[in-house]
Amino acid sequence: MKKRIMIVKEGGTMIRLAQLNDLEVIDAIALRVIADMAESNIPQWDASYPRKTHYFQDVLQDSLFVYEVNDNIIGVMTLLKENDPPYETIDGWLCDHTNSLVIHRVLVDPSSRKQGIAQTLLNYAIELGVNQGYQSIKIDTHHDNYKMRAFLEKN
Repeated sequence: MKKRIMIVKEGGTMIRLAQLNDLEVIDAIALRVIADMAESNIPQWDASYPRKTHYFQDVLQDSLFVYEVNDNIIGVMTLLKENDPPYETIDGWLCDHTNSLVIHRVLVDPSSRKQGIAQTLLNYAIELGVNQGYQSIKIDTHHDNYKMRAFLEKN
């Protein structure tokens, strides 16, 4: 991502590129989400992924975005230009793999769910993709992640 885009809304809500000094907070949210997924019998992530080291690389690539309210980060997503070899082996994409934006590692703090944060992050990704000329936005999830699957099915 070359453009440093921000969306500022009413009430101190903002989506912005993450910075290195955000990583401790992001990692703490990741641990809460991982624990929540385990309690919900969703085996997608464990204590080793996604963690600070993964998000560190995203920050270096200007691909990690945070959703914050009154300077408190409560949501996160990574947006990467498609270049993951595993995505090239997935059948069923509606377009080629050359010009897509891919959403990875979406987190919403469990204490802040059901407030439209994931929807706002998805809408932001779509807007960014359109503004930067991508042909498609892609996202996938673990088969057993019924919470994310339900979210994606309604979108």
